Amino acid sequence: MSSMVAAHTRYLMTEQIRVPIGLLASALFPAISMVAFVVPMAGDHAQAATMASASMMFFGATSGALIGLSIAVATDREQPWNAYLRTLPAGPFPRFAGRMLSTLAVMLASVVPVLLVAAFLTEATITPLRLLAGLGVLVACGIPFMLMGLFLGYVLPSKAVIAVSQLLFFPLAILGGLLVPPAYLPDFIGVVSPYTPMRGAAELLWAVTAGTSPDLVSVVMLAVWTVAAAVAAGWAYRRDEGRRFS
Repeated sequence: MSSMVAAHTRYLMTEQIRVPIGLLASALFPAISMVAFVVPMAGDHAQAATMASASMMFFGATSGALIGLSIAVATDREQPWNAYLRTLPAGPFPRFAGRMLSTLAVMLASVVPVLLVAAFLTEATITPLRLLAGLGVLVACGIPFMLMGLFLGYVLPSKAVIAVSQLLFFPLAILGGLLVPPAYLPDFIGVVSPYTPMRGAAELLWAVTAGTSPDLVSVVMLAVWTVAAAVAAGWAYRRDEGRRFS
């Protein structure tokens, strides 16, 4: 089973490298945002720069997890090769695992430009241990967004999922406080923010990288969103398989 997961992961990574536009988008947009907004506005404040860097890293990582993964899955469903793979006796696990591992690699690669900007152009400070913890939290908190991407990819056609995934991702990023610090969010957004998955992930990232105290409600809601996304992704896969092969 592990060899099949590795084979799927290798194939999907090769596919990603051959068409790297998704990786470039998820890596460059947060870094450009750092240069344009964080460096001039918060670059001289160590904690603010560290928190903003963590936010931008997660922004880039989750754009690949949600937008990139949903588009890839929806596109795969329309290819004859995907129908053939589903006839094989290995089951869905190798494809699911390979897709998530390749997405994880894209997520980790997308944080590098932000780290470089933070290191050379801001006063952000972090210890090696905190950095490793932050990357671990980023990976763990990316799981619900990968599951959301799987759900959208199995429910929607490729042309629709491009728009829907972006319409879902950007409001979640704003509500979650990734683009604007929670203290500066309008009151009506501040009320909703703790119940969004982005906010819970951001709270955990800020805690491990900048030493803040996470909001308990936000962390609990992140766990709730993760369970709900897992159920939805599993349902969407079974629904798609039933429609195609029943």
